[in-house]
Amino acid sequence: MDKFDYIIVGAGAAGCVLANRLSADPSIKVALLEAGPSDNHPFIRMPKGLAKIMADPKYLWLYQSDPEEANAHTSEPWVRGRVLGGSTSVNGMMYVRGQPADYDSIAELSSDDWSWKHIGRAYHELESHELGSAETRGAGGPMKITMPTARDKITDAMIETGGNIGWALKSDVNEPDDIEGIGYAPRTIYKGRRQSAATAFLDPIKHRDNLTILTGATVDRVIFENKHATAVEFMQNQTMRSLTAIREIVLSGGALASPGILERSGIGAPGTLEALGIPVVHANPSVGENLLEHRGLIIQWKLNQDVSQNKNFSGWRLLKSALQYYTTRTGPMSSAAYELGAWFKTQPGQNRPDGQFLLAPFSFDFDKNRQDVERFPGMHMVGYPLRPSSRGHVHITSTDPTALPELVTNYRSTERDREAMIGVVKMARKFAAQQPISDYIECETMPGPDYDTDEKILDAYDTYGTCGYHAVGSCRMGNDEAAVVDPRLRVRGVEGLRIMDTSIMPSIPSGNTNGPTMAMAWRASELILEDSMSPHAAS
Repeated sequence: MDKFDYIIVGAGAAGCVLANRLSADPSIKVALLEAGPSDNHPFIRMPKGLAKIMADPKYLWLYQSDPEEANAHTSEPWVRGRVLGGSTSVNGMMYVRGQPADYDSIAELSSDDWSWKHIGRAYHELESHELGSAETRGAGGPMKITMPTARDKITDAMIETGGNIGWALKSDVNEPDDIEGIGYAPRTIYKGRRQSAATAFLDPIKHRDNLTILTGATVDRVIFENKHATAVEFMQNQTMRSLTAIREIVLSGGALASPGILERSGIGAPGTLEALGIPVVHANPSVGENLLEHRGLIIQWKLNQDVSQNKNFSGWRLLKSALQYYTTRTGPMSSAAYELGAWFKTQPGQNRPDGQFLLAPFSFDFDKNRQDVERFPGMHMVGYPLRPSSRGHVHITSTDPTALPELVTNYRSTERDREAMIGVVKMARKFAAQQPISDYIECETMPGPDYDTDEKILDAYDTYGTCGYHAVGSCRMGNDEAAVVDPRLRVRGVEGLRIMDTSIMPSIPSGNTNGPTMAMAWRASELILEDSMSPHAAS
């Protein structure tokens, strides 16, 4: 059995950061395990290649939510990356930090280690931002962040419209000011190529002698001796293997995978484990519970002028766009999924923005399951409440690590969430009615003007809504005994096991989770190394 100081399970946003940081000391031996393959596919590197990658099961975990009222009794995909870089290799590449109050709120539920004071510094250290250094914006870190280059009549009109509503026009939408704003959004793209966590944090250091990266390694469970995590078992090339951890094992599988690893290892609700014949190592009913996710709705409009980008993604122009990309790394294929964002209050009286728009100068063809654009000019936005309070759950239904779990979303179960969802759509329509963008709009096509009452708006979310791919909370961190991990990410009830991924977040940061996960993993590496110097703190 091979032995390592640290074994990291999952090479996504968190796992890549941890591998980089923990292996920086050549005396520390680190293993990083990833269930998927290498990230060298050309469509992963090409930003607009994400549509192709998101349709290729070789690079994905194809989770499916259970049918329920909040999704019109229709199972929906909750896709996650299964490749080096994890979901950062298949996501939309938007870089949204969240608001300082998000992290201070997490700190209140855990410890000051997670306050904005520490996370803001982590952002500064990990970023290499095109806009240059600022108090909490970095210019010398490994993650390269750039600003959109494709700016035209329709996108400028969107920005101007937000200003006319009263939102601040922001050159950096991640400025930590907690105000309503709109602007061109930074992306994890550099010189026309996706900057995944693997690109930024693994590629520069993957040849370190003390770092072992294993792909095609699907982790089944953690092995315990007297409640101390000693090894991981995983399947690779149809053979069951194991690695021994000298210091600790860190789960970084994400909010949908990490609770399953815990349950297969004997940590979870006794009823769930006993039904599958899994011996209980430590009983904790919170494992797999407290699942939070954004519920988004795509709102589309047909335009009365040919100012959208639809024409660039079909026919001979698509070939031209692809040729431009491969020869110059520029053009439509070099842009992120969304390059404009807006943050606003869904109701008067909010102390900070609680809604987000991701705006795009093109429109999807829903008859082709959004795998193509419409053949007439259009634009759309995805809108969702930022901090939902409705909680679902995810639990294993089999001891097979590749089997799909039970995934219950429980969207819109709270009145607060229902009001915010309605407020998002009303704000979208207020935006569309405001000049100058209103001058370009012919009509709303999705969900359409028939969805004109509060009840019908919620029906639209149920029928046409989508998950935000931002699930958190299923292995919640907290200073209370019911939390799955303590404020230093140690799994309660056992030793030698931590979790660092979105599953530990007790609430969703205000926006996309890519940036927050990297920043929190950066901070986590500091805590792990601090504890390694103090045996009593790590026990």
